[in-house]
Amino acid sequence: MSVPRSSVPRRLPYIVCAVLVLLLAGCGTVGIAGTGGSGAPARSAGVPGSPGAGGASAAPSSAAPAAPPRPAPAPPREIPGLGPRTRAAIPAGTRQAFVVTGESADSNRSTAVLYTRDGPAADWRAAMAPWPAHNALNGWTSDHWEGDLRSPVGVYTLTAAGGRLDPPATAFPYDLSPDFKVAGEGFHGEPLEGSFDYVVAIDYNRLPGTSPLDHTRPLGTERGGGIWIHVDHGGPTQGCVSIAEDRMKELLGLLDPAQDPVVVMGDATSLSA
Repeated sequence: MSVPRSSVPRRLPYIVCAVLVLLLAGCGTVGIAGTGGSGAPARSAGVPGSPGAGGASAAPSSAAPAAPPRPAPAPPREIPGLGPRTRAAIPAGTRQAFVVTGESADSNRSTAVLYTRDGPAADWRAAMAPWPAHNALNGWTSDHWEGDLRSPVGVYTLTAAGGRLDPPATAFPYDLSPDFKVAGEGFHGEPLEGSFDYVVAIDYNRLPGTSPLDHTRPLGTERGGGIWIHVDHGGPTQGCVSIAEDRMKELLGLLDPAQDPVVVMGDATSLSA
């Protein structure tokens, strides 16, 4: 019996669909993509970092670890022997400090060093080796009065110089005058002549910028005055600071008014406060 032509094309699509279903199903019982045969979600095929990879959690972030914080910059090096109160008295713009440190409150022997720095936040450094110096006969005081034979403790500006002899090369205003003369003897019988050949005025109870010979006393004459750095005569002074003549000339050559120099003076204990 012959098969009608029209029946072949009607049955063929069913056969093709059955074959496609078997191919898609494979050997398992997977019905819908992403589910197991029971309809539960299928586990991942072990893709690294996926929730189904051996039950492992998500892989950690690959971002680079944060850089450790940078250490704070070191504070500038301070002048040795000076305490916070003394350091605070040095003007912020000062770049030269002539530090005169007495052996004790009642001693007339001291050591002097010039310190410099390049700016307010820069290190202080010694510009020279320590020099021996003298101060007043009875030592130091933070409350100076005329005739107490003590040198005043404190930080004072340096704004003028002068002397009986022509100055060495110096940037300082210099008053050359024969009035810088002195005679007589010191406390140990040493001659005083030549002590004022070179002087730098310490701005204690005086008008800054005027000649060291100026006698104006803003605090009154009873508070003393005429406190200078001058040539050493080999013994204690009445209130000044003295250093050797060659050191005096060297100091004049180093001091620069553009660097707002000061003198920091007193016994070691007072300066350490």
